Amino acid sequence: MRLIKQSLFSVVNDHLIAYPTPINIHYAWNFGFIASMCLIIQLITGIFLAMHYTPHVDLAFSSVEHIARDVQYGWLIRYVHSNGASMFFIAVYTHILRGLYFGSYTTPRQLVWVVGVAILFLMMGTAFLGYILPWGQMSLWGATVITSLTTAIPVIGDSIAVWLWGDFSVGNATLNRFFSLHYLLPFVIAALSLIHIALLHEEGSGNPLGIESSVDKISMYPYFILKDFVGLLAFILFFSIFVYYAPNLLGHSDNYIPANPMVTPEHIVPEWYFLPFYAILRSIPHKLGGVVAMILSIIILAALPWIHSTEVRSSRFRPIYKYLFWTWAACCLILGWIGGMPVEDPYIGIGQIASIYYFCYFLVILPFLGKLEKLLIEN
Repeated sequence: MRLIKQSLFSVVNDHLIAYPTPINIHYAWNFGFIASMCLIIQLITGIFLAMHYTPHVDLAFSSVEHIARDVQYGWLIRYVHSNGASMFFIAVYTHILRGLYFGSYTTPRQLVWVVGVAILFLMMGTAFLGYILPWGQMSLWGATVITSLTTAIPVIGDSIAVWLWGDFSVGNATLNRFFSLHYLLPFVIAALSLIHIALLHEEGSGNPLGIESSVDKISMYPYFILKDFVGLLAFILFFSIFVYYAPNLLGHSDNYIPANPMVTPEHIVPEWYFLPFYAILRSIPHKLGGVVAMILSIIILAALPWIHSTEVRSSRFRPIYKYLFWTWAACCLILGWIGGMPVEDPYIGIGQIASIYYFCYFLVILPFLGKLEKLLIEN
């Protein structure tokens, strides 16, 4: 028992108290901590929701309403969990943008970055599975549209779709297995998050200047722990506005209509955090091509450590990159807007142009920008 206590104290001391932290990191570095707090909130609220949820097509919608109306503080648990998914993605997307802006993906932290992209991929899968569980109109038809994408795979596509559904269409078997996976995957994400943190602490945290420094560091406690909690407090206040004043703002009103396989919603859209990728999917007329492009739009992030073409990490010393980075961020916002629009002109054309720029940024601009910057400096 004494050895266990000593080991726990050693881990806490090495990674939370005495961990050497660059002295110049600012509040943009808070979002990794905020994301981990969001994961804990999702795990706790998800466990309590699972105690009252019934994964059956005839009872799922009613059980969710029962939680909100009859279970003590059930409305709070439900809204914290449903809005917590959006908060989690806000924290993670901001965390990724900070990494892109300051070059946090470059050597020696490339493995940290790749594990982070794997976490993002699992998060998206978990969020999709969770969106199905209320079994409203958007849940049913969202599941039908997304799982039907597997039919685009040559030869085995139809078999994969039937295997996913557990039947010949989205139904009770689908809901049961999606609920099981939705309950399981957050624990996998938690395990990967611990690996992500361990790898980061092995190499040491980056900083806004993008330079390696083993001297200008101070202990994490009390300075940066307090800074993290200040950022967390501000984020919780932001989170609380949605939970208490606009709990359904980030959702879709059609999901308050019980699922009906005989009535198709006029406009099927995913949750807001999927919209940029959904826009890329829709921008390619060919079904299989759209699926491949959507998956590649996420996987390409994992290739960034090898696409990076300069020894300079931080955008503070790369004025051209800084400008192009913000054009790419604006492109992502445009894709998000297009993803929520009907499939008609002019939205189709705008989405196709934005999708082309999205991939050009990673496949053309980043690989050659470093060489261009080097030439400009030499001349």
